Amino acid sequence: MAPKKNILLVIADDMGKSLGCYGDTTISTPSIDQLAAEGTLFDNAFASTASCSGSRSVIYTGLHTHQNGQYGLQHSNHHFLTFDHIETAPKLFRTFGYLTGIIGKIHVGPDNVYPWEVQRESPSRDVAWVAKEADSFFQSAKEDPRPFFLTVGFMDPHRDSTRGGFGNGDDSVSGPDATYDPAKITVPSFLNDIPEVRQEMAEYYRSVGRVDRGFGLIMKALKSAGLDNDTLVVLTSDNGPPFLNSKTTLYDAGVRLPLIIRRPKGKPAVKNPNLISFIDILPTFIDWAGQSPTATSMSNSPPRPGRSFLPIIDETSIHDDWSRVFGSHTFHEVTNYYPTRFLRTARYKYHRNIAWKLDFPFSTDLYASLSWEGIRNSQFPIKVGERPLEAYIRRPPEELYDMQQDPREVQNLADRPEYKELLLGYRQELEAWQRLTQDAWLVRDGVSLSEMQGHIDAGLQIPDRFDFDLAAPGNKTL
Repeated sequence: MAPKKNILLVIADDMGKSLGCYGDTTISTPSIDQLAAEGTLFDNAFASTASCSGSRSVIYTGLHTHQNGQYGLQHSNHHFLTFDHIETAPKLFRTFGYLTGIIGKIHVGPDNVYPWEVQRESPSRDVAWVAKEADSFFQSAKEDPRPFFLTVGFMDPHRDSTRGGFGNGDDSVSGPDATYDPAKITVPSFLNDIPEVRQEMAEYYRSVGRVDRGFGLIMKALKSAGLDNDTLVVLTSDNGPPFLNSKTTLYDAGVRLPLIIRRPKGKPAVKNPNLISFIDILPTFIDWAGQSPTATSMSNSPPRPGRSFLPIIDETSIHDDWSRVFGSHTFHEVTNYYPTRFLRTARYKYHRNIAWKLDFPFSTDLYASLSWEGIRNSQFPIKVGERPLEAYIRRPPEELYDMQQDPREVQNLADRPEYKELLLGYRQELEAWQRLTQDAWLVRDGVSLSEMQGHIDAGLQIPDRFDFDLAAPGNKTL
């Protein structure tokens, strides 16, 4: 009998690359480091968006948020939901004959679009409980003739509802967690080295350590069930750490994330530099399952623009056709409207800020954080990491960064004459991608070209400029 092609997908919440296997010397993450030692660590894996629900929807659909409709957060009064006609991993893999399940955080909807057969939704940070539920699923899967696709969504290291808290010290969280001395941690360079940031980072590290402990318990349960040699194990996050310059932004700290994959009997300890997008994750799962990349059970769902990265999973150099990724962010909370798009290559990063005339919004958790309070009450001139506060809040229509010389995306090259040709090339590439993915936020004269297409076909003339110009409002030559 051929081995089953099981899939275990583990998604941490707001976890960046503060992991031992990614070079962080402060934190201890032995279980995740072990996975990297047994598989492939992608160093250039990019979420399409830096918001929890949106990013998860990209993983589950293989579509950008402007394609699948999950423009922002699913819960509470934000109420963003994936379109009913969109194909999702739980729906598709059920048609493949898989046992599907999810444990912990779900954070996408509606249920009919994400029909996991087994659902154990919970906001619990008790990783022992999560592992117990995973073990129960594995024991059921042993007796089921079908292969399985299980997703585990950890709540950690997301902030809790307190100011500066990350779920640490809760009586309901069983087991020991390593603590960190704020004075001895390494502050990431995208943040300010101030006491408030150090305090919150120490708590954040402790919460990341709990993810590692929980992941270790799940891997132990998988092995005890005798399923580890038949299972593709994938660990990732939805967006970067819940700090300024990261979460809700499309800067690298917000979207360049951990992605570690272990195949049964695969090549160990590979560090892969190819640029991977989260739209590639679902096609990879489909490939692993032995199905056609274009497999679908819903003919009206848009074609998935991603592709399987299994063919290049063992590579240690960048291939030309894996050298760029695109991203799409429109909302976080319903009040956080700030549509922006990006193109990332191995060397450069191009941002198109569609609503650049608006101030960049604060999500609730970041605005209430102790770290932001410490930053905003610093002496002038105030900076967010290395970035002037004004540059964080008020962004230009376009940003261009040399990621080799300026990895924190501080020195905007978009207005420099010597980069004009490069800028125009990237602008053209991004807009071609927007057309390919039918992005409603491809804008001219302040309006959506796709929404206006019928009128354009009927003779409407739209000036070739990003924004409406009050000084020259006409659309015809006088």
